[in-house]
Formats: sequence, C-alpha cells, structure tokens
Amino acid sequence: MTDDSRPIRADMGPDVLKLDRERLGRKLDLLPPTAPVVVMIHGWRYAPDFARDCPHGSILSLDPRPDDRRAVSWPRHLGLNGTAGLGIALGWNAKCDPWRAHWRAGRTGAALAEIAGLVHARTGRGVQVIAHSLGARVALAALSQSATDHITRMILLAPAETRGRALAAMGTPAGRSVEVINVTTRENDLFDACFEWGIHLGLRTSIGQGLGRRLPNWHDLWIDQAQTLQALAALGHPLTAPPRRICHWSPYLRPGTIALYRALIEGRLAVRDLPLNRPGRRWSRLLLGGRGWQPGPDACHT
Repeated sequence: MTDDSRPIRADMGPDVLKLDRERLGRKLDLLPPTAPVVVMIHGWRYAPDFARDCPHGSILSLDPRPDDRRAVSWPRHLGLNGTAGLGIALGWNAKCDPWRAHWRAGRTGAALAEIAGLVHARTGRGVQVIAHSLGARVALAALSQSATDHITRMILLAPAETRGRALAAMGTPAGRSVEVINVTTRENDLFDACFEWGIHLGLRTSIGQGLGRRLPNWHDLWIDQAQTLQALAALGHPLTAPPRRICHWSPYLRPGTIALYRALIEGRLAVRDLPLNRPGRRWSRLLLGGRGWQPGPDACHT
C-alpha cells in the first residue's frame, strides 16, 4: 500500500462521527478483494484523546505504550497493518461512570452502522467487528440500524450486554445475517455480576453467561473450559489455561487468543469447526482459583 499502515481512526463525538473519509476511500481502493475490513471497538474507561486512556494509543494502536499492561496491539496481531487487511479503530467516550458509558455505547452503534454502510457503498463488501466489554453493546446496537450483510461477523470479547437486547438485535434483518462468536470465560463472572446488578439491578443476565438460547448464527466460545482448550489445540490453536480467578481482559491478553481471532477473520478457521461445550458453573473460577501466567497487577486481579 502507498498509504501508511495505521488503522483508520474513527471517533464518535457528541453528535457526529469523525472520520477521514478520503483516507478510508483511498485505503479501500488499494485493498485486495479478499482482504478483510475489521472495525475494532474498545470498552469502558477509554476515551479518544484522554491522556493515557486514549484507545488509539493503546489496544487500537500498532504500537501501544510498553508500560500499558492491559494493552496488546489488536491491529498488529490481527494482521491489519498492510495489504492483508484494513483496520478501522472506532473510539467513543467511555471515560465516565458505567451508567453513562452504557448509554453512550448504545448510541455509538449508529457510528458503526454508518462505517459499515460507507464500506459497503464503496466496495460492496461487509465489515467484520471485534469488540471488548461495552464495545459489544456498540456492536450489537448497530444491527438494528444496518442493512443485511453490511456487518458479516462479530467477535465479542467478555461482552457487556444483556441476553434480551442481544436476542432483539439478532432478530433484525442484519442480525439474522451476521455471524457472532461470543468469547467468554468464568474469569469474567465478577464483571458480569457488576454489570447485571450495577446497571440492571439484577433483573437481566449478561451474555457473558452465554446467550441462553440456541441460534444458528450465534456461537458461545467458553475459553476457560478444558474441553474447549483441547478442541482448539487439535485445530492448531492452543491457548494457555485460564491463569487467574478474575480477569476481564483475558479474552485478548491470553497467549493464542488473538491468533485464533485472526484465523476466523481471515477465513482459515470456520465457525462451524469451533467446539460446542457447556460452561462450567458460575463462580467456579472464583471458588477453584487460577494459576500460572500473569500479565501484570493492573491487568488481572485475584
């Protein structure tokens, strides 16, 4: 490519999406027809241009700060830094209390739908999405505002959204055509409980606990289960065993996870080949404990 390899930066402002449309068009025109276009979405406590919490200097950057213990470069490890694929880094203001962040995440779905529409209008192709935590709420909210096939796949990491809203999103025309991989782990039980009780007063269940219903285009992937790890290793994608009792960032910090998502995004691994295993009991990681790898005191907590 003649342009630089950084992701396309997109930021949801108070009322409008800020996006370098000229650069996006130029990059799309240079992109090979089979190369994926991937929108990457952060979760809570990040905000564009907010000192050390700017996502464009952290997980959505090619070169995160080396002292950022919650960060690994999504675009670099997903192969979105050249002709193999195009990354679009969607930032939104989640540097606030969780209630406002929850509300803003729902509104930011319109920005994702707009990006997907622009890509489809220019190229005729759909985008894929990878999102963490409340970023999953952004992703699912976009489905009610998107046309069929504008968003082809979503990889949701420790997602913060309710089963009811997810099922409603999957019932839309765009929801019936999208493929969803819901990556979850019992390491996230405490965060799911905080989301359910802090935001929804215990009246709703998080999709971090699984969708709770079988849909042909929704796949719950429990990466803390021994059977899942064995099956993934047999597919050529070994992951380390769950290292901690509590970790919200495990679905992208654990070695092997992003390589797995890259294989899905690039089509080298089909969703139908992923293991279907029942989850362990809720709180089982907290009760049984964890061991091994530890990325740093700011990343995972015991």
